[in-house]
Amino acid sequence: MSAPGVAVYDHVRPTSEAADRSPVEPGVYRVVGVDEGTVTLLRVGDADGYRVNTGEVATVDRETFAGFEPADNPDGNRPAGERARRFAGSVVWNLRAFVAGLLARPALAAVALALVVVGHQGHRVLSVTESWLTAVYFLGVLGVVYLGARG
Repeated sequence: MSAPGVAVYDHVRPTSEAADRSPVEPGVYRVVGVDEGTVTLLRVGDADGYRVNTGEVATVDRETFAGFEPADNPDGNRPAGERARRFAGSVVWNLRAFVAGLLARPALAAVALALVVVGHQGHRVLSVTESWLTAVYFLGVLGVVYLGARG
């Protein structure tokens, strides 16, 4: 039997009046379980309503749950400017990690990069078939990707 007015996947937060008495931290919670006497909550947002991944699970009794109010789902509620800034930061971090992976094995990275250059520009100085140059190019690209990702 479920608690009246609450269903799994609802999003709630403690009201400002109940925050002092609440056994959970301020934030946004997703209802993940409901039974006759308790409601189980997963913390999915901070006090400002931004998405967090804490893994915090709390079970509150129905009397305590009465001190919660509906809240917006924190997934996808960020302004476009902030999403773009975070995306750019993520791209920069991933690029730095990729370069660090290449620098972890500089000799192999140089060989892989040389294969890319030969495969791409080799037709200017080598008299080999185009398919051979294509194979060398892709072998070099795979080498660079592997080394950048695995270090």
